[in-house]
Amino acid sequence: MNMEGGKMLAMGGDELLEAQSHVWNHIFNFINSMSLKCAIQLGIPDAIHSHGPNPVPLSILVSSLQLHPNKTQFIYRLMRLLTHSGFFVQQEEGYILTNSSRLLLKDNPCAVSPFLLSMLQPALTDPWQFLSIWFQTDDQTPFETAHGVPFWKYMRNKPKEGEVFNAGMASDARLVINVLLEKHRSVFEGVESLVDVGGGTGTVAKAISQAFPQMECTVLDLPQVVAHLKGDQPNFKYVEGDMFTLIPPADTILLKWILHDWSDEECVEILKKCKEAITGSGSKKGKVMVIDLVLFNTKNDADSIETQLLYDMLMMIVPGGKEREEKEWAKLIKEAGFRAYKIFPILDLRSLIEIYP
Repeated sequence: MNMEGGKMLAMGGDELLEAQSHVWNHIFNFINSMSLKCAIQLGIPDAIHSHGPNPVPLSILVSSLQLHPNKTQFIYRLMRLLTHSGFFVQQEEGYILTNSSRLLLKDNPCAVSPFLLSMLQPALTDPWQFLSIWFQTDDQTPFETAHGVPFWKYMRNKPKEGEVFNAGMASDARLVINVLLEKHRSVFEGVESLVDVGGGTGTVAKAISQAFPQMECTVLDLPQVVAHLKGDQPNFKYVEGDMFTLIPPADTILLKWILHDWSDEECVEILKKCKEAITGSGSKKGKVMVIDLVLFNTKNDADSIETQLLYDMLMMIVPGGKEREEKEWAKLIKEAGFRAYKIFPILDLRSLIEIYP
């Protein structure tokens, strides 16, 4: 028997079983994600919600779902797991929603279900099977190893998957802007013009333009994203373009969940274009507003740290970016030629970073 085997056997029985349980929970963690995805696709949260505030018995829940008769007997097992995970509460009479499952309702303006469906579509989950192979290749990302092309090119070539992804980003944007306008409206005071770089279909910029009619709001994104879109408000418009080439002049440039997609070198390039846009506007009070993670800057409990580290891995696997600590943000900001910045930890795990030229 080798020494390592001896050490293993020297562990007590309880320690061995605890270690096995720890490993098992990580092996089967994907079951939580896929079970939640299943519940959304079957419409379980909405089915419970439609019956009002009273608990919904399992029999009524099953009858309200579109299920094959042979599968109705299995729903209670799915519900048992999701109840344990905190998405439902089971009372004697039936099931009720929790705050988390209310975020999965279709009519919730802050619904996160489109985001879940975008992150758990096969195009984004398949690359994880190639992680170890990627470490032994010269590919930029495991996504490229899995699909043969980088993430952004893949999405351009796959309109259906692209629509799911864009819907997920829009749902997150609604949640963030809802919080900003409700609790931190002052961050936009004094802003006369704003460009939302990589703003997609305009969820954030449109909400800002409605809240501040005196502000000129522009969404800059690639032609395939905004070419068919038209601004429906006098102070709101779309512009086709590439942030690596030119950003329209404005006194405020917004980068929501953009920089974490890119390498340090690319981020510096983007920030330099932002500075040119601010300088070109002639504003003396211009700034860049970045909404992104600042690692270990806010909540540092075990669950929050895990979420931050998982997001960093996601960036490595899919687009080839990274999440950054404050010292890393400071380095990028300095290299791009800005004089100062300030971090506002007002968005739970994410922060608002204001950068001043």
